[in-house]
Amino acid sequence: MDDRFTLYDLKVEVVATEKPMVCSHKEGDFFLVEGENLVFPQTHSFSMYALSALLPLLPAKQRPLQENDWMLSDSLIACPDPNCGARFKITRTRKRILKHKDCTIVPVKGPKGDGAAKEPSEDGTIKGGR
Repeated sequence: MDDRFTLYDLKVEVVATEKPMVCSHKEGDFFLVEGENLVFPQTHSFSMYALSALLPLLPAKQRPLQENDWMLSDSLIACPDPNCGARFKITRTRKRILKHKDCTIVPVKGPKGDGAAKEPSEDGTIKGGR
């Protein structure tokens, strides 16, 4: 069975506005999202508060979206500090093909082939799984 799916890699970059930045951000600072990994190729720090505002959006920005979905068009995210003028620009950089089996032990289809995934038990194992 073909268990491949597509995600976009992302670049999240600090963008300046006319309002001064009061946090530790510097224009041009960035991090990458490659598959499920955050990659910080620069030696600079990145605010955990800004990161906490960005994290919920990243999985949605990675996925293929419908043409009219606002998540596709809106790419500037404000710093969560209301006094800071920084914005964070999220850009798709490339498509990445991943395999379901490399990301989880939960099978794509249930035991009857009905499309229902098997639920893990309390200890995280799957009865009758791989």
